[in-house]
This record gives sequence, C-alpha cells and structure tokens, in this order.
Amino acid sequence: MKYIALLRGINVGGHRKVEMKRLKSLLESIGYSNVSTYLNSGNALFETQDNQKQIQEDVSKALLEEFGFEITTLIKSEDEIKKIASVIPVEWQNNKEQKTDVAFLFPEVDSEETMDEINVKREYVDLIYVEGAIIWHIMKKDYNKSQLNKLVGQKLYQQMTVRNVNTARFLAGDK
Repeated sequence: MKYIALLRGINVGGHRKVEMKRLKSLLESIGYSNVSTYLNSGNALFETQDNQKQIQEDVSKALLEEFGFEITTLIKSEDEIKKIASVIPVEWQNNKEQKTDVAFLFPEVDSEETMDEINVKREYVDLIYVEGAIIWHIMKKDYNKSQLNKLVGQKLYQQMTVRNVNTARFLAGDK
C-alpha cells in the first residue's frame, strides 16, 4: 500500500535540518519500497504492507535515532491524501492573487469542530473541513486583515502540518 509521511517543523530557517537524501535512505533502511521525497519540506512517499500504527512507530523511532531530535510526523495513506485533495475547489490556487493551504490534522484535533478554534476573520478566509485536514483559501490582498498569520502562535498550530495546495495536489497524484 502507498503512504505519505509528512514531517513537521523541519528545514525552517536553517533549523532542524533533515536532508531529503538521508530521509529517503532511512525509509529504505526500514524496509519501505519505491521511496521518494518531494521538496525540502519533509514529504516522503513510499510503499509497505505495514499498517499505519506500525509505520508511525517505526518512522518516529528511526527519525530520532538518525537525526538526534524528535520530528513530529503524520502518516497518511495515499487514499486519505487523495480524498483530502479531491475536495479542494479547482479554482483555489497559489498564485499572485490567492493563497491556498492544506493543514493536515493530527488525530487529536481531527474534527470539524477544530475549524471553530482557528482564530481568523472569516470574512476574508474560506475554510473547508474534510476528515484529516482543514483547507483554507484567501486572497493575498486580504492576508494581513484575515489574521491567518497569527495561527502560528496558536496552540492548535502544533497539532497540524501545513502544505500549500500545489504540494497537496502533487502528493495526491494530481501532478
């Protein structure tokens, strides 16, 4: 079965460095096949017959041993990623005028009620909940007015890992 590992909080501002080549080798050493990485932000695609719980345990342990620090990681099946990407309206893009992101939710906060905890000005931000993620879309001219930039300081932000819409679509196979 195909899976995607989403590593949270790596390679940001030169901190918590994780080279994608090392990540690929590490996942292969665990026994996963057809391993590839996408971008430098901690996206790895692979295949295994292991279940998600076992993958989560094995990857977390191996990352700590390899890099010497804990890396919060979310494991999603290819089907889960495809389901999330399928609800993103086609017109929601990342370009000069608009910004669309997918916040992949960790199990502890994966519910529609989590949208109520995102403290933004809703008149500027469109939000969609789908099991496993919250997707937001905003016109760039309204970004500062929306207070979306303050999400990083909220406790909830620690329970999600955010990818732009292009990355989410790529991971879903919508290349």
